[in-house]
Amino acid sequence: MTDGHFVEGLEDVVALSSEICFIDGDEGRLVYRGYDIHDLVKGSASFEEVVYLLWHGELPTKDQLTAFDQELRAQRALSPEVLTALKTLPKNGNTMEMLRTLVSLAGLYDPDDQDNSYDGSVKKATRLVAQMSTMVAAIERYRNGQDPIVPNEQLNHAANFLYMLLGTEPDEYTARAFEIALILHADHELNASTFAARVTAATLSDIYSSIVSAIGALKGPLHGGANEQVMLMLKEIGEPSKAPEWIKNALAQKRRIMGFGHRVYHTEDPRATHLRQMSKEIGERNGNTTYYEMSRIVEQAVKEQKGLYPNVDFYSASTYYMMNIPVHVFTPVFAVSRISGWTAHVLEQYRNNRLIRPRAEYVGIKKRAYIPIAQR
Repeated sequence: MTDGHFVEGLEDVVALSSEICFIDGDEGRLVYRGYDIHDLVKGSASFEEVVYLLWHGELPTKDQLTAFDQELRAQRALSPEVLTALKTLPKNGNTMEMLRTLVSLAGLYDPDDQDNSYDGSVKKATRLVAQMSTMVAAIERYRNGQDPIVPNEQLNHAANFLYMLLGTEPDEYTARAFEIALILHADHELNASTFAARVTAATLSDIYSSIVSAIGALKGPLHGGANEQVMLMLKEIGEPSKAPEWIKNALAQKRRIMGFGHRVYHTEDPRATHLRQMSKEIGERNGNTTYYEMSRIVEQAVKEQKGLYPNVDFYSASTYYMMNIPVHVFTPVFAVSRISGWTAHVLEQYRNNRLIRPRAEYVGIKKRAYIPIAQR
Protein backbone atom coordinates (compact mmCIF):
# COMPACT_ATOMS: atom_id res chain seq x y z
CA MET A 1 0.00 0.00 0.00
CA THR A 2 1.06 3.58 -0.60
CA ASP A 3 -1.32 5.40 1.73
CA GLY A 4 -1.05 3.46 4.97
CA HIS A 5 0.62 0.63 6.80
CA PHE A 6 -0.53 -2.86 7.73
CA VAL A 7 -1.40 -3.67 11.36
CA GLU A 8 -2.23 -7.32 11.93
CA GLY A 9 -5.68 -7.76 13.44
CA LEU A 10 -6.12 -3.94 13.38
CA GLU A 11 -4.60 -3.94 16.88
CA ASP A 12 -4.88 -0.45 18.43
CA VAL A 13 -6.01 1.01 15.10
CA VAL A 14 -8.63 3.72 15.65
CA ALA A 15 -11.36 3.03 13.09
CA LEU A 16 -14.01 5.57 14.11
CA SER A 17 -15.11 7.96 16.84
CA SER A 18 -17.85 7.12 19.35
CA GLU A 19 -19.44 8.59 22.48
CA ILE A 20 -20.80 5.28 23.78
CA CYS A 21 -18.06 3.36 25.55
CA PHE A 22 -14.54 4.06 26.83
CA ILE A 23 -11.95 1.47 27.86
CA ASP A 24 -8.80 2.37 29.79
CA GLY A 25 -6.70 -0.72 29.25
CA ASP A 26 -3.89 0.38 31.55
CA GLU A 27 -6.08 1.19 34.56
CA GLY A 28 -8.67 -1.51 33.86
CA ARG A 29 -11.65 0.81 33.53
CA LEU A 30 -14.83 0.34 31.50
CA VAL A 31 -17.06 3.40 31.11
CA TYR A 32 -20.51 3.73 29.54
CA ARG A 33 -21.24 7.32 28.48
CA GLY A 34 -19.06 8.63 31.31
CA TYR A 35 -20.32 6.23 33.99
CA ASP A 36 -17.88 3.66 35.37
CA ILE A 37 -19.42 0.18 35.39
CA HIS A 38 -18.40 -0.24 39.03
CA ASP A 39 -20.57 2.76 39.92
CA LEU A 40 -23.48 1.47 37.83
CA VAL A 41 -23.35 -1.89 39.58
CA LYS A 42 -22.83 -0.49 43.08
CA GLY A 43 -25.55 2.09 42.48
CA SER A 44 -28.04 -0.68 41.66
CA ALA A 45 -28.65 0.52 38.12
CA SER A 46 -31.09 -1.64 36.19
CA PHE A 47 -30.34 -3.17 32.80
CA GLU A 48 -33.16 -1.10 31.35
CA GLU A 49 -31.47 2.07 32.63
CA VAL A 50 -28.21 1.04 30.99
CA VAL A 51 -29.90 0.38 27.64
CA TYR A 52 -31.49 3.85 27.78
CA LEU A 53 -28.12 5.37 28.70
CA LEU A 54 -26.31 3.66 25.82
CA TRP A 55 -28.92 4.81 23.32
CA HIS A 56 -29.58 8.35 24.50
CA GLY A 57 -26.38 9.42 26.24
CA GLU A 58 -28.03 10.26 29.57
CA LEU A 59 -29.55 8.26 32.41
CA PRO A 60 -33.35 8.41 32.25
CA THR A 61 -35.56 10.30 34.66
CA LYS A 62 -38.03 8.18 36.62
CA ASP A 63 -40.81 8.94 34.13
CA GLN A 64 -38.56 8.26 31.13
CA LEU A 65 -37.45 4.93 32.61
CA THR A 66 -41.03 3.92 33.38
CA ALA A 67 -42.12 4.65 29.82
CA PHE A 68 -39.10 2.90 28.30
CA ASP A 69 -39.49 -0.14 30.56
CA GLN A 70 -43.18 -0.43 29.71
CA GLU A 71 -42.42 -0.29 25.99
CA LEU A 72 -39.78 -3.03 26.31
CA ARG A 73 -42.19 -5.26 28.25
CA ALA A 74 -44.91 -4.69 25.66
CA GLN A 75 -42.62 -5.79 22.81
CA ARG A 76 -41.32 -9.06 24.30
CA ALA A 77 -43.65 -11.49 22.51
CA LEU A 78 -42.46 -13.05 19.27
CA SER A 79 -44.64 -12.92 16.18
CA PRO A 80 -46.61 -16.11 15.37
CA GLU A 81 -44.60 -16.41 12.15
CA VAL A 82 -41.30 -16.50 14.02
CA LEU A 83 -42.62 -19.09 16.51
CA THR A 84 -43.86 -21.23 13.61
CA ALA A 85 -40.48 -20.97 11.88
CA LEU A 86 -38.70 -22.03 15.08
CA LYS A 87 -40.48 -25.41 14.90
CA THR A 88 -38.96 -26.07 11.47
CA LEU A 89 -35.37 -25.77 12.71
CA PRO A 90 -33.34 -28.87 13.67
CA LYS A 91 -33.62 -29.41 17.43
CA ASN A 92 -29.95 -30.29 17.66
CA GLY A 93 -28.90 -27.20 15.70
CA ASN A 94 -26.27 -24.80 16.96
CA THR A 95 -28.00 -22.31 19.27
CA MET A 96 -26.23 -19.29 17.80
CA GLU A 97 -27.16 -20.35 14.27
CA MET A 98 -30.77 -20.74 15.38
CA LEU A 99 -30.70 -17.32 17.01
CA ARG A 100 -29.19 -15.76 13.89
CA THR A 101 -32.01 -17.28 11.84
CA LEU A 102 -34.79 -16.07 14.14
CA VAL A 103 -33.42 -12.52 14.25
CA SER A 104 -33.35 -12.45 10.45
CA LEU A 105 -36.94 -13.73 10.30
CA ALA A 106 -38.09 -11.22 12.92
CA GLY A 107 -36.89 -8.46 10.63
CA LEU A 108 -39.15 -9.71 7.85
CA TYR A 109 -42.20 -9.56 10.11
CA ASP A 110 -41.37 -6.34 11.94
CA PRO A 111 -44.18 -3.81 11.25
CA ASP A 112 -41.53 -1.14 10.65
CA ASP A 113 -39.38 -3.36 8.42
CA GLN A 114 -39.33 -0.89 5.51
CA ASP A 115 -38.94 2.21 7.66
CA ASN A 116 -35.19 2.82 7.79
CA SER A 117 -35.52 6.34 9.14
CA TYR A 118 -33.77 7.00 12.44
CA ASP A 119 -37.06 6.89 14.36
CA GLY A 120 -38.02 3.68 12.58
CA SER A 121 -34.67 2.16 13.53
CA VAL A 122 -35.23 3.10 17.19
CA LYS A 123 -38.56 1.26 17.13
CA LYS A 124 -36.86 -1.80 15.67
CA ALA A 125 -34.02 -1.54 18.19
CA THR A 126 -36.60 -1.60 20.99
CA ARG A 127 -38.09 -4.81 19.62
CA LEU A 128 -34.66 -6.36 19.19
CA VAL A 129 -33.68 -5.71 22.80
CA ALA A 130 -37.08 -6.87 24.07
CA GLN A 131 -37.23 -10.03 21.94
CA MET A 132 -33.64 -11.27 21.96
CA SER A 133 -34.16 -12.84 25.39
CA THR A 134 -37.50 -14.34 24.29
CA MET A 135 -35.81 -15.91 21.26
CA VAL A 136 -32.97 -17.43 23.28
CA ALA A 137 -35.36 -18.89 25.86
CA ALA A 138 -37.73 -20.21 23.19
CA ILE A 139 -34.87 -21.86 21.31
CA GLU A 140 -33.68 -23.71 24.40
CA ARG A 141 -37.15 -24.94 25.30
CA TYR A 142 -37.75 -26.06 21.73
CA ARG A 143 -34.48 -28.01 21.79
CA ASN A 144 -35.78 -29.77 24.91
CA GLY A 145 -39.17 -30.58 23.36
CA GLN A 146 -40.99 -27.96 25.44
CA ASP A 147 -43.31 -25.13 24.44
CA PRO A 148 -42.02 -21.56 24.80
CA ILE A 149 -43.07 -19.74 27.97
CA VAL A 150 -45.06 -16.56 27.45
CA PRO A 151 -43.16 -13.50 28.74
CA ASN A 152 -44.22 -12.26 32.16
CA GLU A 153 -44.77 -8.51 31.99
CA GLN A 154 -44.66 -8.30 35.78
CA LEU A 155 -40.95 -9.20 35.81
CA ASN A 156 -38.04 -7.01 34.77
CA HIS A 157 -35.87 -7.93 31.79
CA ALA A 158 -33.36 -10.08 33.69
CA ALA A 159 -35.86 -11.97 35.84
CA ASN A 160 -38.19 -12.54 32.91
CA PHE A 161 -35.43 -14.14 30.85
CA LEU A 162 -34.57 -16.63 33.61
CA TYR A 163 -38.28 -17.35 34.05
CA MET A 164 -38.78 -18.04 30.32
CA LEU A 165 -35.60 -20.13 30.16
CA LEU A 166 -35.92 -22.22 33.33
CA GLY A 167 -39.67 -22.25 33.94
CA THR A 168 -39.62 -20.78 37.44
CA GLU A 169 -39.28 -17.23 38.70
CA PRO A 170 -35.78 -16.62 40.07
CA ASP A 171 -35.21 -15.48 43.64
CA GLU A 172 -34.25 -11.86 44.19
CA TYR A 173 -30.53 -12.56 44.55
CA THR A 174 -30.25 -14.63 41.38
CA ALA A 175 -32.30 -12.13 39.37
CA ARG A 176 -30.05 -9.27 40.45
CA ALA A 177 -26.88 -11.29 39.87
CA PHE A 178 -27.99 -12.03 36.34
CA GLU A 179 -28.95 -8.39 35.82
CA ILE A 180 -25.43 -7.36 36.85
CA ALA A 181 -24.03 -9.83 34.33
CA LEU A 182 -26.21 -8.24 31.63
CA ILE A 183 -24.92 -4.79 32.58
CA LEU A 184 -21.29 -5.94 32.53
CA HIS A 185 -21.69 -7.42 29.03
CA ALA A 186 -23.82 -4.58 27.61
CA ASP A 187 -21.10 -2.88 25.56
CA HIS A 188 -17.37 -3.01 25.01
CA GLU A 189 -16.38 -0.46 22.39
CA LEU A 190 -15.27 -1.89 19.00
CA ASN A 191 -15.16 -5.59 19.78
CA ALA A 192 -15.47 -7.90 16.78
CA SER A 193 -19.27 -8.22 16.81
CA THR A 194 -19.90 -4.50 17.37
CA PHE A 195 -17.51 -3.60 14.58
CA ALA A 196 -19.27 -6.09 12.29
CA ALA A 197 -22.59 -4.44 13.11
CA ARG A 198 -21.23 -0.96 12.39
CA VAL A 199 -19.64 -2.03 9.10
CA THR A 200 -23.01 -3.37 7.95
CA ALA A 201 -24.88 -0.30 9.21
CA ALA A 202 -22.40 1.95 7.42
CA THR A 203 -23.69 0.64 4.09
CA LEU A 204 -27.11 1.96 5.23
CA SER A 205 -28.43 -1.57 5.45
CA ASP A 206 -31.22 -2.07 8.00
CA ILE A 207 -30.68 -2.64 11.70
CA TYR A 208 -31.73 -6.32 11.58
CA SER A 209 -29.04 -7.02 8.97
CA SER A 210 -26.52 -5.27 11.21
CA ILE A 211 -27.48 -7.43 14.20
CA VAL A 212 -27.32 -10.62 12.13
CA SER A 213 -23.74 -9.62 11.22
CA ALA A 214 -22.97 -9.11 14.91
CA ILE A 215 -24.39 -12.49 15.89
CA GLY A 216 -22.24 -14.17 13.26
CA ALA A 217 -19.12 -12.59 14.75
CA LEU A 218 -20.15 -13.32 18.34
CA LYS A 219 -20.55 -17.02 17.52
CA GLY A 220 -16.80 -17.50 17.12
CA PRO A 221 -14.86 -19.16 19.96
CA LEU A 222 -12.41 -16.26 20.06
CA HIS A 223 -15.27 -13.89 20.91
CA GLY A 224 -18.55 -14.88 22.57
CA GLY A 225 -17.91 -18.60 22.43
CA ALA A 226 -15.01 -18.40 24.87
CA ASN A 227 -17.17 -18.72 28.00
CA GLU A 228 -18.50 -22.06 26.78
CA GLN A 229 -14.93 -23.29 26.35
CA VAL A 230 -14.08 -22.17 29.89
CA MET A 231 -16.90 -24.24 31.35
CA LEU A 232 -15.95 -27.27 29.28
CA MET A 233 -12.41 -26.92 30.65
CA LEU A 234 -13.66 -26.81 34.24
CA LYS A 235 -15.80 -29.89 33.64
CA GLU A 236 -12.76 -31.66 32.17
CA ILE A 237 -10.72 -30.82 35.28
CA GLY A 238 -13.51 -32.25 37.42
CA GLU A 239 -12.58 -31.21 40.96
CA PRO A 240 -10.31 -28.70 42.75
CA SER A 241 -7.75 -31.32 43.85
CA LYS A 242 -7.05 -32.16 40.21
CA ALA A 243 -6.74 -28.55 39.06
CA PRO A 244 -3.04 -27.92 39.91
CA GLU A 245 -1.79 -30.94 37.95
CA TRP A 246 -4.25 -30.35 35.09
CA ILE A 247 -3.22 -26.73 34.57
CA LYS A 248 0.46 -27.61 34.93
CA ASN A 249 0.17 -30.19 32.14
CA ALA A 250 -1.98 -27.93 29.98
CA LEU A 251 0.53 -25.09 30.15
CA ALA A 252 3.43 -27.47 29.50
CA GLN A 253 1.62 -28.72 26.39
CA LYS A 254 1.03 -25.10 25.37
CA ARG A 255 -2.72 -25.60 25.34
CA ARG A 256 -4.74 -22.43 24.92
CA ILE A 257 -6.46 -21.61 28.21
CA MET A 258 -9.66 -19.79 27.31
CA GLY A 259 -10.86 -16.85 29.38
CA PHE A 260 -7.48 -15.14 29.83
CA GLY A 261 -5.86 -12.13 28.27
CA HIS A 262 -7.43 -9.34 26.30
CA ARG A 263 -6.46 -7.26 23.29
CA VAL A 264 -7.20 -4.02 25.15
CA TYR A 265 -6.78 -4.61 28.90
CA HIS A 266 -3.25 -4.74 30.26
CA THR A 267 -4.47 -5.43 33.78
CA GLU A 268 -7.56 -7.15 35.20
CA ASP A 269 -10.71 -6.86 33.16
CA PRO A 270 -13.02 -4.82 35.46
CA ARG A 271 -15.93 -7.06 34.51
CA ALA A 272 -14.04 -10.09 35.83
CA THR A 273 -13.76 -8.38 39.23
CA HIS A 274 -17.53 -8.50 39.70
CA LEU A 275 -18.02 -11.90 38.11
CA ARG A 276 -15.38 -13.49 40.35
CA GLN A 277 -17.29 -12.34 43.43
CA MET A 278 -20.60 -13.44 41.92
CA SER A 279 -19.19 -16.88 41.14
CA LYS A 280 -18.08 -17.23 44.76
CA GLU A 281 -21.35 -15.99 46.25
CA ILE A 282 -23.69 -17.98 44.06
CA GLY A 283 -21.61 -21.10 44.65
CA GLU A 284 -21.86 -20.59 48.41
CA ARG A 285 -25.62 -19.99 48.19
CA ASN A 286 -26.04 -23.22 46.24
CA GLY A 287 -23.72 -25.17 48.51
CA ASN A 288 -21.31 -25.95 45.67
CA THR A 289 -18.13 -23.90 45.30
CA THR A 290 -16.36 -26.56 43.22
CA TYR A 291 -16.24 -24.56 40.01
CA TYR A 292 -15.27 -21.36 41.77
CA GLU A 293 -12.43 -23.12 43.60
CA MET A 294 -11.14 -24.67 40.37
CA SER A 295 -11.35 -21.29 38.67
CA ARG A 296 -9.26 -19.66 41.39
CA ILE A 297 -6.55 -22.30 41.05
CA VAL A 298 -6.47 -21.95 37.26
CA GLU A 299 -6.43 -18.16 37.53
CA GLN A 300 -3.48 -18.15 39.92
CA ALA A 301 -1.45 -20.56 37.79
CA VAL A 302 -2.04 -18.68 34.54
CA LYS A 303 -1.26 -15.35 36.21
CA GLU A 304 1.99 -16.66 37.69
CA GLN A 305 3.23 -18.57 34.65
CA LYS A 306 1.83 -16.54 31.75
CA GLY A 307 1.29 -13.11 33.29
CA LEU A 308 -2.30 -13.11 32.01
CA TYR A 309 -5.42 -11.86 33.82
CA PRO A 310 -8.91 -13.36 33.53
CA ASN A 311 -11.29 -11.63 31.16
CA VAL A 312 -15.08 -11.39 31.22
CA ASP A 313 -15.51 -14.94 29.92
CA PHE A 314 -13.61 -16.74 32.66
CA TYR A 315 -15.85 -16.24 35.71
CA SER A 316 -19.05 -15.72 33.74
CA ALA A 317 -18.82 -19.45 32.91
CA SER A 318 -19.10 -20.72 36.48
CA THR A 319 -21.56 -17.94 37.39
CA TYR A 320 -23.99 -18.89 34.61
CA TYR A 321 -23.55 -22.60 35.25
CA MET A 322 -24.51 -22.22 38.91
CA MET A 323 -27.63 -20.37 37.76
CA ASN A 324 -28.57 -23.58 35.92
CA ILE A 325 -28.04 -21.98 32.52
CA PRO A 326 -26.97 -24.74 30.07
CA VAL A 327 -23.45 -24.38 28.69
CA HIS A 328 -24.57 -24.18 25.06
CA VAL A 329 -26.74 -21.18 26.01
CA PHE A 330 -23.81 -19.13 27.37
CA THR A 331 -23.02 -17.40 24.08
CA PRO A 332 -26.69 -16.63 23.27
CA VAL A 333 -26.92 -15.10 26.77
CA PHE A 334 -24.04 -12.84 25.74
CA ALA A 335 -26.27 -11.69 22.87
CA VAL A 336 -29.19 -11.06 25.26
CA SER A 337 -27.00 -8.42 26.89
CA ARG A 338 -24.87 -7.15 24.01
CA ILE A 339 -27.91 -6.39 21.84
CA SER A 340 -28.08 -3.19 23.90
CA GLY A 341 -24.60 -2.12 22.81
CA TRP A 342 -24.99 -3.36 19.26
CA THR A 343 -28.15 -1.33 18.74
CA ALA A 344 -26.58 1.74 20.39
CA HIS A 345 -23.65 1.57 17.96
CA VAL A 346 -25.86 1.03 14.92
CA LEU A 347 -28.00 4.02 15.89
CA GLU A 348 -24.85 6.11 16.39
CA GLN A 349 -23.57 4.99 12.99
CA TYR A 350 -26.81 6.10 11.36
CA ARG A 351 -26.63 9.53 13.02
CA ASN A 352 -23.24 10.35 11.49
CA ASN A 353 -22.64 7.82 8.76
CA ARG A 354 -19.62 7.29 6.58
CA LEU A 355 -19.03 4.07 4.69
CA ILE A 356 -16.39 1.96 6.46
CA ARG A 357 -14.04 0.83 3.70
CA PRO A 358 -10.46 0.06 4.81
CA ARG A 359 -7.65 -1.14 2.55
CA ALA A 360 -5.74 -4.40 2.48
CA GLU A 361 -1.98 -4.78 2.16
CA TYR A 362 -1.50 -6.77 -1.04
CA VAL A 363 1.24 -9.39 -0.71
CA GLY A 364 0.58 -11.43 -3.87
CA ILE A 365 2.29 -11.40 -7.28
CA LYS A 366 1.80 -7.98 -8.87
CA LYS A 367 2.30 -8.72 -12.58
CA ARG A 368 1.91 -11.82 -14.73
CA ALA A 369 1.49 -12.47 -18.42
CA TYR A 370 -1.74 -14.24 -19.35
CA ILE A 371 -1.19 -17.68 -20.97
CA PRO A 372 -4.05 -19.05 -23.11
CA ILE A 373 -5.58 -22.24 -21.74
CA ALA A 374 -4.37 -24.31 -24.68
CA GLN A 375 -0.76 -23.54 -23.74
CA ARG A 376 -1.07 -24.29 -20.03
